[in-house]
Amino acid sequence: MSHSEPLPRDADEALLRITGLRVHRRDPAGLDHEVLSGVDLTVLPGEILGLIGETGSGKTTLGRAVVGLVRPTSGSIRFAGEEIGGLRGRARRALRRDGPIQFVFQDPLRSLDPGQRVVDIVTESLAVRAESDRAGRRTRAAEILVDVGLDPDLLDRRPGMLSGGQRQRVAIARAIIARPRLLICDEPVSALDASSRGHILRLLTRLRDEHQISILIISHDLPSMTDVADRTAVLHQGKIVEVGPTRQVFARPEHAYTRVLVDASPLRLRPAGHDSARADEVGHASSPPNGGTAAQGGAAAQGGAAAQGGAAAQGGAAAQGGAAAQAEPTSVR
Repeated sequence: MSHSEPLPRDADEALLRITGLRVHRRDPAGLDHEVLSGVDLTVLPGEILGLIGETGSGKTTLGRAVVGLVRPTSGSIRFAGEEIGGLRGRARRALRRDGPIQFVFQDPLRSLDPGQRVVDIVTESLAVRAESDRAGRRTRAAEILVDVGLDPDLLDRRPGMLSGGQRQRVAIARAIIARPRLLICDEPVSALDASSRGHILRLLTRLRDEHQISILIISHDLPSMTDVADRTAVLHQGKIVEVGPTRQVFARPEHAYTRVLVDASPLRLRPAGHDSARADEVGHASSPPNGGTAAQGGAAAQGGAAAQGGAAAQGGAAAQGGAAAQAEPTSVR
């Protein structure tokens, strides 16, 4: 269990394989910063993988690089055996149109088009592919709403008329109607109340089982990962520092930074006698980027990530099935 990711037996059959991924960005002053520093990561078929780390660690950037919303500086992103990291133009549009990878943004209120009805939001990818007629797409939308725990009576409502939990469920419905093989969820429960969080996480687990899809969940919330993720990877300052079975990572963290996150969270998985991490072990791990604190890794620190989840939601929704600006629904009626 380390950053080199000694993976499970079927690692050779990984659905998503990221190798040596580097991403740079320029700040407003024109200075170049490396956001991801040679990341290696895999997602196996039918697996839920959690990706955790503090604000500014590069979690959202990694997810966006997979769907083509961020251009890698170098490295490889292979999906179902095919290189997709360098896709441009027509090839990238074809991948988005076919929808094998779907992205659920962090802030459903900002990623769903406020002027569209739920039926149009959910069936957008079907319309782009000219799949069925309008009546057929409406029937399919009603079925998918039921699948995510919503009443089909919501089809003609607009996002502003829904609760947060309902909007997030609409966002998930929009993603899975395309029958993806990989679902990437960026902080899917950070904007929800405690009861809605549990409902959404259980929904994702059920959808994984029923639809046979793999899910990458990007989160800063360690306790939620213990109940949903098969494995968890820890990202710190653009590098994967630890990865392994979720309960093992949290109960017996090997890296000092992982221990900082676990100690700062409400988790109660640590065995007796297991020493806490010291600040001098972690270096500046206890002072994450963006002025946050280590506790942000385990609690609710999302100042920057929220902006990321919403901002690209507009350009990013296209990665979902071809449309532009959309948000995401969340609660049950």
